[in-house]
Amino acid sequence: MDQRVDNERRPDSPPGRELKPAEGGPKAGVGAGAKKRSSREIYAERRGLFTLSAIGLVVLLLLLFYWWLHAANYESTDDAFIDTRTVQISAQVAAAIVDVPVTDNQEVGAGAELVRLDDRDYIAAYDQGKASVANLNAQIAAQKAKIDQAEKQAAQAQAALTFAQQENERYQLLTKQGSTTVEQAQQYASNLLQAQANYAAAQANAISVAKQDPVLNAQLQTSDAQLEQAQTNLSRTIITAPVAGRVTQLTAAKGGWAAVGQALMMFVPRDIWITANFKETQLDHMRPGQPVDIEIDAYPGRTFKGHVDSIQAGSGTAFSLLPAQNATGNYVKIVQRVPVKIVFDNPPDILLGPGMSVVPTVKVR
Repeated sequence: MDQRVDNERRPDSPPGRELKPAEGGPKAGVGAGAKKRSSREIYAERRGLFTLSAIGLVVLLLLLFYWWLHAANYESTDDAFIDTRTVQISAQVAAAIVDVPVTDNQEVGAGAELVRLDDRDYIAAYDQGKASVANLNAQIAAQKAKIDQAEKQAAQAQAALTFAQQENERYQLLTKQGSTTVEQAQQYASNLLQAQANYAAAQANAISVAKQDPVLNAQLQTSDAQLEQAQTNLSRTIITAPVAGRVTQLTAAKGGWAAVGQALMMFVPRDIWITANFKETQLDHMRPGQPVDIEIDAYPGRTFKGHVDSIQAGSGTAFSLLPAQNATGNYVKIVQRVPVKIVFDNPPDILLGPGMSVVPTVKVR
């Protein structure tokens, strides 16, 4: 029996047929290559994460800087709205409504007709006032002629009195000299008395006639005032727009009755602004004239330019119907809001009305 060493190859074994290792054993060179590729991937992944982290940190710092810059230089509030001084259009004279030439939400210019009232009664009153003034003017003219006549009569009576005085003096002297009779002297003395009476009557008549002139002038002034009132009432039968704006809440209708003071419609002028209620802690650096960026909720994506017009001298609650009484009860301090008026730099080309929400941002630095 042949005995061979375990690692000795049999001479009859064909060449190239060596013993194969077990299939579960390690393959030469495979483990090292796999380990090398994994390290590269890990390095690339870590480098990408570092780059993304660095970019994120820079973006975060920029956002923080922008936030700080905005917080330090700008003040904003969402407690703001479009404001204006709306006008209540009402009747100033009582009359029937004969026409309403406007409709709801119509835009009109200043002086445009809004309502026409029945003017027949007011035309009659105006004509009557004109007639009264004309009559009094005629009476005053006639009275001036009477005054001139009375003054002339008084002057004539005064001349007759002067002549009678001279005749009386002459005949009294002649009587003393014996050149004439006592009867003739008495006749001229009687003429003097009559002339005196005539002059006194002429003077009284002139005074009486002259006193009628102020009375007639006073009556003329009264008639002029009545005529002016009648003319004013006649003009009020046509109700016009006080300024350019838009008709809202129209209640007047043709054929209705308009009483004095009755509201016929509301009128919104074109002149609008923004009332922004800022916290009192936001007003430290706020001044009139500072620029404002205006965002309107009804028109998202658009920004309008404006500026601070004025700041109210007092908080909103100080002028409310029931202002706070901090001197009574338990006092709790709360941040007050102060109305700030903001106006547009240029009139916006959009439809705006009072009460619409606005977000203004004021550049305070």
